[in-house]
Amino acid sequence: MKSATRRTASYTDDKRKILVRLRRMEGQIRGIAGMVEEERYCIEVLQQLASLRAAADGVALKLLRDHMDGCVRRAVEGGNGKAEIDEVMELVRRYTRS
Repeated sequence: MKSATRRTASYTDDKRKILVRLRRMEGQIRGIAGMVEEERYCIEVLQQLASLRAAADGVALKLLRDHMDGCVRRAVEGGNGKAEIDEVMELVRRYTRS
C-alpha cells in the first residue's frame, strides 16, 4: 500500500462533520463502557454496539465517497487510475471481511 503521508486528504471540506461524528462515537463508547461497568443486560449493550458500528460505517462511507470524488477522480484524469482503484478495492475487501 502506498504511503498516505505524501497525499492530500479529499475529505477536507467534510472534516468538521467527520470530527463531530467521531466525537459522538467517543461518547457512545464511554456510554457502552459505563453499561458494562453497571452490568447492564447483554442485549442492551449489544444494541448500543450495533449503533456504534453503524456510526463507524457511516463515517467510513463518507470518507470513501470523498476519496472516490477527489483522489481517485484526480488519478483517473491524470492517467494513474488503476493503482488508486486497486488500492480502494483492497481496502473494501479488508473492510467487508468483518
